[in-house]
Amino acid sequence: MTSPLPSPEAIHPSLWRASQLARGRGRVVDTGYPALSSELPRGGWPVGALVDLLVQQPGVGELRLLRPALSAVDDRPVAFLQPPHTPDGLGLSYIGLSLEQVLRVKAQKTADALWSAEQILRAGSCGALIFWAQYAQASSLRRLHLAAQSSQTLFVMVRPLASAQDASPALLRLALKPSADGLTVDIVKRRGPSRTEPLPIPLQPTPVLLSRHARLSRRSPAEVAARSLQAEVVA
Repeated sequence: MTSPLPSPEAIHPSLWRASQLARGRGRVVDTGYPALSSELPRGGWPVGALVDLLVQQPGVGELRLLRPALSAVDDRPVAFLQPPHTPDGLGLSYIGLSLEQVLRVKAQKTADALWSAEQILRAGSCGALIFWAQYAQASSLRRLHLAAQSSQTLFVMVRPLASAQDASPALLRLALKPSADGLTVDIVKRRGPSRTEPLPIPLQPTPVLLSRHARLSRRSPAEVAARSLQAEVVA
């Protein structure tokens, strides 16, 4: 009579079956969204590793998605490297941060930005690092991933959606697309089984949509054009 095979975790904590999410020993930060957390290994954003958020364009909601995690990081500052827009007090307070907590880093060249990211990770001085990057070579990504592994920093790179076709050492890769209620999330890579269906994540509107000083039209460009054409015909 053959004895049952031991579970992968009993052999080594880093092993898992292809049909299950990895359990590893690494630290994670809760995403704040139960539906998303249930789809991630250990139920959260991995700390001390590269996380890829792939977007159609910066500002689709990546900071609102990270809001619960950023508000839960320790007392160390949060670094924004090459942010697409200048952070302001209202937007930062909305995601649970103050101006004093945020370190904004601007670099003239991509090489300088990559160097800055590596130094921040190796120093371990920041609780989180959000790096908006248009392009990075695989060798640069590996260096950053190794630097992140030596830290206790939540490290997220926000990169173009087209980068999903490229190889990456990231433990977790999510493709974000805007929806009427927030975002739809496609899991491009995770330590576990593949998921073919997109995951809807509702997000609260940004502060600008709640401000009486900056109302944005929610009509589509086609609706706006149709209304303009009708006004011209009536005139």
